[in-house]
Amino acid sequence: MILNTTHTDKKTDAIINDLVGKPYSFIQSIRMKGTGSKRMIVDEVSPSLQRYLNIISDINYASIELRPSGILIHINQGLKNFSWAIPFYQLVIYKINGSSIHAQGKFIHFRNSKTFKENQSFFDRLFAKKIAFDEQYKFMGL
Repeated sequence: MILNTTHTDKKTDAIINDLVGKPYSFIQSIRMKGTGSKRMIVDEVSPSLQRYLNIISDINYASIELRPSGILIHINQGLKNFSWAIPFYQLVIYKINGSSIHAQGKFIHFRNSKTFKENQSFFDRLFAKKIAFDEQYKFMGL
């Protein structure tokens, strides 16, 4: 679900908190060594996400925020901010020439650049949280 988060709104905050959980506290964030990525260059998006990017041929940036039950991808379009809430059970990540995040029939691909490489430790934390979430629902094989 993509929401306009340019201005704070109680309804929007409630929807985001319901989907991916409340933000980590300051102390938890320090223990985890950060819950947000640095901004990364958006290389490509699905057609349904095109309207949230800059229309002119400008570089588009996005960042990822880690939440207890999922992630938020923050996209800036001029003076507007949009957040894409993705619960862990819908999250699929491909690491091909950068990173590609897929969910809800949409995708966003981050370019393999210097800013992406600086976020390697963040992606390690993200993968650890996703694996821990998936382990909760592990089915016993025959």
